[in-house]
Amino acid sequence: MSRVPGWLGRFGARLTEMSERFNERRAEAEREDDDAADPGRPRPAPADAAAPHEHAPEILQVVSRPDPAHAVPWGVRVAAEASWRLLVLAGTLWVLMRVISAVQLLVLAFVTALLITALLQPTVARLCRYGMPRGLATALTAILGFIVMGLIGWFVTWQVVENINNLSDQIQDGIDELRKWLLNSPFHVTDTQINQIAKNLREAIGANTDQITSAGLEGVQVVVEALTGILLTMFSTLFLLYDGRRIWEWTLKLVPAGARPGVAGAGPRAWRTLTAYVRGTVLVALIDAIFIGLGIYFLNVPMAVPLAVFIFLFSFIPLVGAVASGALAVVVALVTQGVFTAVMTLAVVLAVQQIEGHVLQPFILGRAVRVHPLAVVLSVAGGGMIAGIGGAVVAVPLVAVTNTVVGYLRAYAHGQTIAVAHAARQPQTAPAAPPNDATDPGSTTGGPSGGTDAGGESKDA
Repeated sequence: MSRVPGWLGRFGARLTEMSERFNERRAEAEREDDDAADPGRPRPAPADAAAPHEHAPEILQVVSRPDPAHAVPWGVRVAAEASWRLLVLAGTLWVLMRVISAVQLLVLAFVTALLITALLQPTVARLCRYGMPRGLATALTAILGFIVMGLIGWFVTWQVVENINNLSDQIQDGIDELRKWLLNSPFHVTDTQINQIAKNLREAIGANTDQITSAGLEGVQVVVEALTGILLTMFSTLFLLYDGRRIWEWTLKLVPAGARPGVAGAGPRAWRTLTAYVRGTVLVALIDAIFIGLGIYFLNVPMAVPLAVFIFLFSFIPLVGAVASGALAVVVALVTQGVFTAVMTLAVVLAVQQIEGHVLQPFILGRAVRVHPLAVVLSVAGGGMIAGIGGAVVAVPLVAVTNTVVGYLRAYAHGQTIAVAHAARQPQTAPAAPPNDATDPGSTTGGPSGGTDAGGESKDA
């Protein structure tokens, strides 16, 4: 009997303690609900916050995990976004290069036709302004243009064939003189070393006879492809001269409607850039050929006229063409006329090219087709790697046109953004009050007052 009341007392105390703890948790839950409903309401501190019960069980807090995308640092996320876009762009460019390589002949023929069209189209337009039908003007201009280019090629071939025997004799004499100069030079070259070099050259030629033969067979294929490309270029030039505007309008229909106004504005500017580039390049190449040809002619270098034509043709390849044609003239002068004539030829070539680079090109081509020298070198190298000499020729005008188009589209997009922002900042005008006499139809079309009609509103605006 003495132990029962004590047990009952402890049990009652435990129940009282549990009841108090339950009330505290219920009050805390109610406060959390009130805070969720009204976050700005001040929350009273619990009574036992300063001295928690020593027997209160530890409450485990469950921490929610963040989104994995938010756990990645911002810089890594930006790099990843840029990387996959660059990969898509690189894949697109790779596929485009593969397609261009597969149809290289077709692409080069069409681009060459564009260049020839840019050169001949002003003549067609001038003849049409004089009253000549467009078909006749196109045929006449194209025939005369192709005849001139054919005569240039025939003249070069004729000059080379006529002077090949004389040139070979002069080259042999020049080699003998070069050999004597090396023997008497301060380089201490002996006759045995010169004979060994000649022997090595003969052995190299004999060992690579099969490769030389295969290169000759490939040359036949190159000739066939060249004739095919010439025919494609001629037909493309004819159609571009006659129906270029209609072809451009059909091309615009392939562009999405949202981008069509910008592309329609960029097209004429790109064509003007291409026309200015072709005209300026032809004029600069002609000046180079004339002055360098006159210089090597007065220096008695053989085949001065064919060399001048070669200089004219090679000038269409920026930087590289000038160096190659100048080196060819110097080599011919060296093996035919000696070291002094070669040095003088080099001086003439360098002087003309310096005048061309610093005076002629900035004055003739102007700022419309100005391309940075680094871009010129990289574009010529890339075009040569992709499509050989033809790629090197068309690389720089392609870069110039691309520069013009990108600059115009950037300015056009900036102008559209400013126009949209300006329209958004304009205050909304209140609707005009109806006219006093709503039954008078003349009052809605504008009367002497003109204050409430549509025309009057547009004037006030």
